[in-house]
Amino acid sequence: MLNRFAAFAALLTMTCLAGAFASKADSAREIDTNTDATLQRFYSHVPGSFELARKARGVLVFPSIVKAGVGVGGEYGEGELRIDGQTQGYYNSISASIGFQLGVEERSVVILFMTDQALNQFRSTNGWKVGVDGSIVIVTVGAGGSVDSNKITSPVVGFILDPKGLMYNLTLEGSKISRISK
Repeated sequence: MLNRFAAFAALLTMTCLAGAFASKADSAREIDTNTDATLQRFYSHVPGSFELARKARGVLVFPSIVKAGVGVGGEYGEGELRIDGQTQGYYNSISASIGFQLGVEERSVVILFMTDQALNQFRSTNGWKVGVDGSIVIVTVGAGGSVDSNKITSPVVGFILDPKGLMYNLTLEGSKISRISK
Protein backbone atom coordinates (compact mmCIF):
# COMPACT_ATOMS: atom_id res chain seq x y z
CA MET A 1 0.00 0.00 0.00
CA LEU A 2 2.80 2.41 0.92
CA ASN A 3 4.62 1.66 -2.37
CA ARG A 4 1.47 2.44 -4.35
CA PHE A 5 1.02 5.72 -2.49
CA ALA A 6 4.67 6.68 -3.11
CA ALA A 7 4.34 5.81 -6.80
CA PHE A 8 1.11 7.80 -7.08
CA ALA A 9 2.66 10.80 -5.27
CA ALA A 10 5.70 10.67 -7.55
CA LEU A 11 3.52 10.48 -10.67
CA LEU A 12 1.30 13.34 -9.50
CA THR A 13 4.28 15.55 -8.64
CA MET A 14 6.04 14.85 -11.93
CA THR A 15 2.84 15.54 -13.88
CA CYS A 16 2.44 18.89 -12.14
CA LEU A 17 6.09 19.78 -12.63
CA ALA A 18 6.00 18.76 -16.30
CA GLY A 19 3.01 21.00 -16.90
CA ALA A 20 4.68 23.92 -15.16
CA PHE A 21 7.94 23.44 -17.03
CA ALA A 22 6.23 22.96 -20.40
CA SER A 23 4.32 26.21 -20.00
CA LYS A 24 7.66 28.00 -19.52
CA ALA A 25 9.06 26.78 -22.87
CA ASP A 26 11.12 29.48 -24.54
CA SER A 27 11.20 30.39 -28.21
CA ALA A 28 14.36 29.86 -30.26
CA ARG A 29 15.08 33.59 -30.11
CA GLU A 30 14.77 33.61 -26.29
CA ILE A 31 17.08 30.61 -25.99
CA ASP A 32 19.63 32.29 -28.32
CA THR A 33 19.56 35.52 -26.29
CA ASN A 34 19.78 33.70 -22.95
CA THR A 35 22.60 31.48 -24.23
CA ASP A 36 24.61 34.55 -25.27
CA ALA A 37 24.09 36.09 -21.81
CA THR A 38 25.04 32.84 -20.05
CA LEU A 39 28.23 32.47 -22.08
CA GLN A 40 29.20 36.08 -21.36
CA ARG A 41 28.64 35.50 -17.63
CA PHE A 42 30.64 32.26 -17.83
CA TYR A 43 33.55 33.94 -19.61
CA SER A 44 33.61 36.93 -17.25
CA HIS A 45 33.36 34.93 -14.00
CA VAL A 46 35.68 32.03 -14.83
CA PRO A 47 39.12 33.11 -16.07
CA GLY A 48 40.36 30.74 -18.77
CA SER A 49 36.88 29.59 -19.77
CA PHE A 50 36.88 31.47 -23.08
CA GLU A 51 40.07 29.72 -24.20
CA LEU A 52 38.68 26.36 -23.10
CA ALA A 53 35.41 26.94 -24.99
CA ARG A 54 37.38 27.89 -28.11
CA LYS A 55 39.14 24.52 -27.97
CA ALA A 56 35.86 22.64 -27.56
CA ARG A 57 34.34 20.87 -30.57
CA GLY A 58 30.86 21.81 -29.34
CA VAL A 59 29.33 23.89 -26.55
CA LEU A 60 25.95 22.93 -25.05
CA VAL A 61 24.42 25.71 -22.95
CA PHE A 62 21.35 25.55 -20.71
CA PRO A 63 20.80 29.14 -19.56
CA SER A 64 18.25 28.08 -16.96
CA ILE A 65 17.57 24.69 -15.43
CA VAL A 66 14.90 24.90 -12.75
CA LYS A 67 14.69 22.25 -10.05
CA ALA A 68 11.59 21.99 -7.87
CA GLY A 69 10.39 19.44 -5.42
CA VAL A 70 8.48 18.50 -2.33
CA GLY A 71 9.78 15.03 -1.48
CA VAL A 72 9.61 14.12 -5.16
CA GLY A 73 11.24 16.53 -7.53
CA GLY A 74 12.19 17.23 -11.06
CA GLU A 75 14.20 19.62 -13.11
CA TYR A 76 13.84 21.01 -16.59
CA GLY A 77 15.71 23.40 -18.84
CA GLU A 78 16.10 24.26 -22.50
CA GLY A 79 19.28 25.21 -24.28
CA GLU A 80 21.25 24.96 -27.47
CA LEU A 81 24.28 23.30 -28.97
CA ARG A 82 26.76 25.56 -30.73
CA ILE A 83 29.55 24.42 -32.99
CA ASP A 84 32.00 27.07 -34.17
CA GLY A 85 29.69 29.69 -32.67
CA GLN A 86 26.69 28.58 -34.76
CA THR A 87 23.52 27.04 -33.34
CA GLN A 88 23.24 23.40 -34.39
CA GLY A 89 20.13 22.44 -32.47
CA TYR A 90 17.98 22.98 -29.40
CA TYR A 91 17.84 20.57 -26.47
CA ASN A 92 16.09 20.03 -23.18
CA SER A 93 17.43 18.53 -19.97
CA ILE A 94 15.07 16.58 -17.72
CA SER A 95 15.63 14.65 -14.51
CA ALA A 96 13.59 13.37 -11.58
CA SER A 97 14.52 12.60 -8.00
CA ILE A 98 13.02 11.16 -4.85
CA GLY A 99 14.22 12.01 -1.35
CA PHE A 100 14.26 14.90 1.08
CA GLN A 101 13.87 18.08 -0.94
CA LEU A 102 11.79 21.17 -0.59
CA GLY A 103 11.86 24.29 -2.69
CA VAL A 104 12.96 25.64 -6.03
CA GLU A 105 16.41 26.48 -7.37
CA GLU A 106 17.74 27.68 -10.69
CA ARG A 107 21.13 27.20 -12.28
CA SER A 108 22.88 27.51 -15.61
CA VAL A 109 24.87 24.68 -17.17
CA VAL A 110 27.63 24.84 -19.78
CA ILE A 111 28.83 21.52 -21.24
CA LEU A 112 31.93 21.43 -23.43
CA PHE A 113 32.55 18.53 -25.81
CA MET A 114 36.33 18.52 -26.11
CA THR A 115 36.67 15.77 -28.74
CA ASP A 116 34.96 15.01 -32.04
CA GLN A 117 34.17 11.51 -30.76
CA ALA A 118 32.36 12.82 -27.65
CA LEU A 119 30.42 15.37 -29.71
CA ASN A 120 29.46 12.82 -32.37
CA GLN A 121 28.30 10.33 -29.72
CA PHE A 122 26.14 13.02 -28.12
CA ARG A 123 24.63 14.10 -31.43
CA SER A 124 23.89 10.53 -32.56
CA THR A 125 22.16 9.44 -29.34
CA ASN A 126 18.44 10.08 -29.00
CA GLY A 127 17.90 10.97 -25.36
CA TRP A 128 21.52 11.16 -24.16
CA LYS A 129 21.67 10.15 -20.48
CA VAL A 130 24.42 11.64 -18.35
CA GLY A 131 26.35 8.86 -16.68
CA VAL A 132 24.99 6.19 -19.04
CA ASP A 133 25.64 7.42 -22.59
CA GLY A 134 28.41 9.74 -21.50
CA SER A 135 30.12 11.01 -18.38
CA ILE A 136 30.61 14.67 -17.65
CA VAL A 137 33.43 15.85 -15.43
CA ILE A 138 32.08 18.78 -13.45
CA VAL A 139 34.75 21.43 -12.96
CA THR A 140 34.39 23.26 -9.67
CA VAL A 141 35.84 26.74 -9.61
CA GLY A 142 35.50 28.97 -6.59
CA ALA A 143 35.58 32.74 -6.45
CA GLY A 144 38.83 34.00 -7.96
CA GLY A 145 39.68 30.59 -9.43
CA SER A 146 40.59 29.98 -13.02
CA VAL A 147 40.54 27.18 -15.55
CA ASP A 148 43.76 25.94 -17.14
CA SER A 149 42.64 24.74 -20.57
CA ASN A 150 45.89 22.79 -21.01
CA LYS A 151 45.23 20.59 -17.96
CA ILE A 152 41.68 19.50 -18.81
CA THR A 153 41.80 16.11 -20.52
CA SER A 154 38.24 14.80 -20.13
CA PRO A 155 36.26 14.47 -23.38
CA VAL A 156 33.19 16.13 -21.80
CA VAL A 157 33.47 18.91 -19.22
CA GLY A 158 30.63 20.66 -17.43
CA PHE A 159 30.28 23.86 -15.45
CA ILE A 160 27.36 24.72 -13.19
CA LEU A 161 26.75 28.39 -12.46
CA ASP A 162 24.47 29.81 -9.82
CA PRO A 163 22.61 33.07 -10.45
CA LYS A 164 25.55 35.06 -8.99
CA GLY A 165 28.02 33.49 -11.40
CA LEU A 166 29.97 31.37 -8.94
CA MET A 167 30.29 27.65 -9.43
CA TYR A 168 28.93 25.14 -7.00
CA ASN A 169 29.58 21.46 -6.75
CA LEU A 170 26.56 19.58 -8.06
CA THR A 171 26.09 16.70 -10.40
CA LEU A 172 24.26 16.21 -13.66
CA GLU A 173 24.09 12.41 -13.24
CA GLY A 174 20.71 11.04 -14.24
CA SER A 175 19.82 13.98 -16.49
CA LYS A 176 18.42 13.08 -19.89
CA ILE A 177 19.25 15.49 -22.69
CA SER A 178 17.12 15.31 -25.84
CA ARG A 179 16.92 17.29 -29.05
CA ILE A 180 13.78 19.41 -29.43
CA SER A 181 12.41 21.42 -32.31
CA LYS A 182 12.03 25.18 -32.06
